[in-house]
Amino acid sequence: MFDERREEIHGLWDELSDFDLSHSKAAVAHAMTRLCELGGVWNATWAGAIRMEGAGEGDPLFGWRVAVGEALHPALLQSDDKHMAGVMDVWDRRDIDPSFLIPLKNVGAFRTYSLRRNLPEDWFDTPFYRKHYGFCDIHDVAFVAFPLNGDCESHFAFYSHHPIADETIALLAYALRGIKWFHRHLMLSHGLLVAKTPLTPAEQKVLQLLLTGATEKSIARQIGLADSTTHQHVVAIFRKYGVKSRAALMSLWLNGSGGAG
Repeated sequence: MFDERREEIHGLWDELSDFDLSHSKAAVAHAMTRLCELGGVWNATWAGAIRMEGAGEGDPLFGWRVAVGEALHPALLQSDDKHMAGVMDVWDRRDIDPSFLIPLKNVGAFRTYSLRRNLPEDWFDTPFYRKHYGFCDIHDVAFVAFPLNGDCESHFAFYSHHPIADETIALLAYALRGIKWFHRHLMLSHGLLVAKTPLTPAEQKVLQLLLTGATEKSIARQIGLADSTTHQHVVAIFRKYGVKSRAALMSLWLNGSGGAG
């Protein structure tokens, strides 16, 4: 299967490289759609994980938290206490479930892990599993983790109603291993990687339009904000990215982003 799908993966890389910088949400949705098709899984998420400074020595998660997330199908972005919202709430409270410790093994290295491969069978009978995964018949989840630096990682997760085979995990890993530039673009588009604080939703909207070359007045009209408010967002974006101009901001996407990464 791997050799047969290799050209499809190379085609996906080419497709992703055709997305403009300002279309990161569309690009990650396209990537998740195609990878779900390749892997025969029903849903996918992407998450940007960061290690917060000043984490206490007793923190079992060593300061790591999920700063941003995107889901292919909204079923996994619950606003109540179910999957992503609920899991992240428990994670932030540091109520440690065994599944939280899996991504910390070999942190800082490119790696894969999965629920069925890395957790004991009796974990799937726990209240945690039933509440956060079993509610929509998630039988297995495979993850691919791509470190951008020691404090920032890009994680894709793939959800299946059946156990995910090692061969499928290897295929998904190959597809995501060769595009460091893409992981970098996703993190940058949310204010991560170089910024210490993720962008607010309003700042993300302004950023996407900044990357198109639109003027501040045009951005204000398109978003429906006052010129002064838009300017405040632009100033905040520059400050978070540590730049003083739009050209310097855009250069962050180009720096170190070439080719296969």
